[in-house]
Amino acid sequence: HSVSRTSPNLSFVPACLPPDPVEVEELQHFVSNSKRLFVMTGAGISTESGIPDYRSEGVGLYARTDRRPIQHAEFVRSARARQRYWARNFVGWPQFSSHQPNAAHLVLRDWEKLGKMHWLVTQNVDALHTKAGSQRMTELHGCTHRVFCLACGDQILRSELQEHFEALNPTWKAEAFGVAPDGDVFLTDEQVRNFQVPACRKCGGILKPDVTFFGDMVSREKVDFVHQRLAESDSMLVAGSSMQVYSGYRFALAAREKQLPIAILNIGPTRLDHFASLKLNSRCGELLPLIV
Repeated sequence: HSVSRTSPNLSFVPACLPPDPVEVEELQHFVSNSKRLFVMTGAGISTESGIPDYRSEGVGLYARTDRRPIQHAEFVRSARARQRYWARNFVGWPQFSSHQPNAAHLVLRDWEKLGKMHWLVTQNVDALHTKAGSQRMTELHGCTHRVFCLACGDQILRSELQEHFEALNPTWKAEAFGVAPDGDVFLTDEQVRNFQVPACRKCGGILKPDVTFFGDMVSREKVDFVHQRLAESDSMLVAGSSMQVYSGYRFALAAREKQLPIAILNIGPTRLDHFASLKLNSRCGELLPLIV
């Protein structure tokens, strides 16, 4: 039984009812009235592509395990932490990098082409909006498909780094236990012990994914840039995010201050529910394609 590439994978999607026709009409009205729509997406837009999120009830990483993502300070400070991070990331990368955009990503790309969407900001690091073809976009927290050196700033593709890992660890093998939202897998300390991590080829510095880890800050320039795009917009749609992380939430606060109408499409409660003009409790990949 073959499944087309865009069929949703619902393993990590919380249970929800099908879209209510009244809600579809309300969102249609919201989008039709927008001339310069500002869209912010979160992990809930990628769960239908088979990538788990952190916070969803019952199916998110926090609900299923006691695992927590790596902290920025720990990565920078500890060679052991980096070895553990990169070993897990090395094992998880082939699967994580093969995930494909789902219907929701493709709809947002089409809205951009039609001139409906002014700007897209994603909190995700999975490159699925890029794979879908979105261009008027900011990756707020970076992207796992790029790696850079903390010392000299040199950038390489994550796929290129995978080849360096393979060359340095020709006989190293590890069986993974479950996959996490940011592309790594769960390995034991014993499995990680002999894994070799390459240094920057230009200066010998520490290589890090081009991603804002927990405990790190999004750059001031990027925040200012996104605020400018929001200032040019006339409404805001949040898709697949509970907006628990302040780096994204601050833009919703700014939209409220500008008195822009805000619509939320997310399964479960969000931080914006009390001031949004519209809240829809549906799957992004099921509801967004119904909007013309």
